[in-house]
Amino acid sequence: MTIIRHIIRFVVAALVLMLVGFLVPGFEIASFWTALLAALVIAVIGWAVEAVFGDRISPYNRGIVGFLVSAVVIYLTQFIVGGIRVTILGALLASLVIGIIDLFIPIKGKMDFTPNGQR
Repeated sequence: MTIIRHIIRFVVAALVLMLVGFLVPGFEIASFWTALLAALVIAVIGWAVEAVFGDRISPYNRGIVGFLVSAVVIYLTQFIVGGIRVTILGALLASLVIGIIDLFIPIKGKMDFTPNGQR
C-alpha cells in the first residue's frame, strides 16, 4: 500500500470521527487535526490489540466482541489525544455509528489483500 493511500485512509477516518462527533451525544472532538491524530491513535491501539490478542478480538472484527473492543479503544483514545471527550455511552454509540458507516465506506479495500486472498 502506498503512502498516499494511507494518508487518504486516515483523512477519511478523521472525517468519519468528525461526523460521529456531530451525531453522537457524549462524543466531542475539537477539530479536524484532533480527529486526524485520534484516527492515528485508534489505528495504533487497534493494531496493538490485534497483535496481542489475535484476530478474534480485533476492533476490526465483526460481532459483539469487536464492537466492544472498538468502544474501549475509542474510550481510551481520549486519554492520549487532547481535544476529545468521550463518555462510556458515547464510546458505545460511536462504535455503533462507525460500524454502520463502515458498511457503506469500508476502511479496508480489495487492495489490502495478497493475491491468494489472505491478509
